[in-house]
Amino acid sequence: MRIDDMKLLERLKKPQGIVDVVLDTDTYNEIDDQFALSYLLRSPEEVNLKAVLVAPFKNYRAATPGEGMEKSYEEIMRLLTVCDREDFKPMVYKGSREYLPDENTFVESEAARKLVELAKAQEKEKPLYVVAIGAITNVASALLMAPEIAEKIVIIWLGGHAHHWPDNKEFNCKQDVAGARVLFNSKAPLVQLPCMGVVSSFVTTKYEIEHHLLGKNKLCDYLVKSITDEAVECNRGNFWSKPIWDVCAVAWLMKGNFMEERIVSRPIPQYDHRWSFDDERPPMVYVSHIYRDKLIEDLFTKLSAN
Repeated sequence: MRIDDMKLLERLKKPQGIVDVVLDTDTYNEIDDQFALSYLLRSPEEVNLKAVLVAPFKNYRAATPGEGMEKSYEEIMRLLTVCDREDFKPMVYKGSREYLPDENTFVESEAARKLVELAKAQEKEKPLYVVAIGAITNVASALLMAPEIAEKIVIIWLGGHAHHWPDNKEFNCKQDVAGARVLFNSKAPLVQLPCMGVVSSFVTTKYEIEHHLLGKNKLCDYLVKSITDEAVECNRGNFWSKPIWDVCAVAWLMKGNFMEERIVSRPIPQYDHRWSFDDERPPMVYVSHIYRDKLIEDLFTKLSAN
């Protein structure tokens, strides 16, 4: 094994103690982002959340990536109010209003600049963990702005489908394929949590969340209403289940044994929305299975605490 590869693997070991974290999120896209942010806020004995970066997205909820980013920023502010975390609002940074135009050109944003600033200030022996649960534009832009920050960070990305999946038309990945290619070609240690085929199994139901969360506190009531409204909006009726997959990326940092993983060579996201593979490429951590019940218990216990 190459020396550089051995160094990457050393930096990809599970963190010990309280770790410094930045969350990059498209919070208005789906309710799972609110659960992920809440999970971080309710885990102060395991993570030190230093900033929230707002990612772009475009779908039926937002006509442009910039509109998606702005709506996500507003949603983060609402959630922080519900959590009585007004003190954290200055640590939320607006991100890109568009996706990378190519693999060599970054998109300017205060989020990308803040990530560069935080990474440069980090001690090399204590990396900054970047949990990315949306299009990877902000993070890829930061890597293009200052490639040297790869030595100071570990990136945990929920994006792309499982490597055995017949295509790679996953929402986070297909929005910004250029950004995904920058990520997988970077020198930063990388943990990938694929969507279909892996974290898509991390679901909850109407009756489960009502039983465990409803009436526990303001945050829980907000999350229950939000996920229920989203289920109704998507015409799931009274008997629905909903993936809250973005939680899994946060859970990789937690102390519990919530997932199976293995070391693989980094695949290459292609513009035809498929993976290509080369065993000679640098290693990364690939999450292959989620212990759903263990993770739900930890999540709900933390969210429902007074």
